[in-house]
Amino acid sequence: MPAPYHAALLRGINVGGNNKLPMKDLAALFVKAGCSDVVTYINSGNVVFRAEPALAARIPELISAAILETKQLTVPVVVRSAAALKKIAAKHPHQSPEAETRFLHVGFLGKKPTAAQVASLDPNRSPGDVFTVVGSELYALYGAGMAKTKLTNQYIDSKLGTVSTMRNWNTVLKLVELTGG
Repeated sequence: MPAPYHAALLRGINVGGNNKLPMKDLAALFVKAGCSDVVTYINSGNVVFRAEPALAARIPELISAAILETKQLTVPVVVRSAAALKKIAAKHPHQSPEAETRFLHVGFLGKKPTAAQVASLDPNRSPGDVFTVVGSELYALYGAGMAKTKLTNQYIDSKLGTVSTMRNWNTVLKLVELTGG
């Protein structure tokens, strides 16, 4: 039986011409780490792969270290199993007929924050934006779009004591599809 699917979500590569990392090179790092059936999705650091759970748990550390060594870039990596992605995509808490899909996002967190950390997030920091933290995900509706939000990765990371990487709702749904969901 083949190893289960997972998705790796890298933060901050190929954004605005910075932190360039060709997807071919990224996929090769996953193969070198022992993953199989590696596929990248769009040019912003989404990688679907097969790996046993023990290896998948080590991928954030292995891939971050490999990128630092080969490209001299510090890139956070968050991994979710196909089953976890399917659960995440089951329902965005801010999805409604009025909410444009392009304004729906999910922040994938490196670790689950404590209740106190979640409570430290200011719901009024970015007027027009709403968010909900569920487990290790931050679901957001950016009323004016992601480019104008004050709910940045740096803010989220500092308040929640972890690393985060955001994906729009359409990307989340595509990753579920690519992982067999």
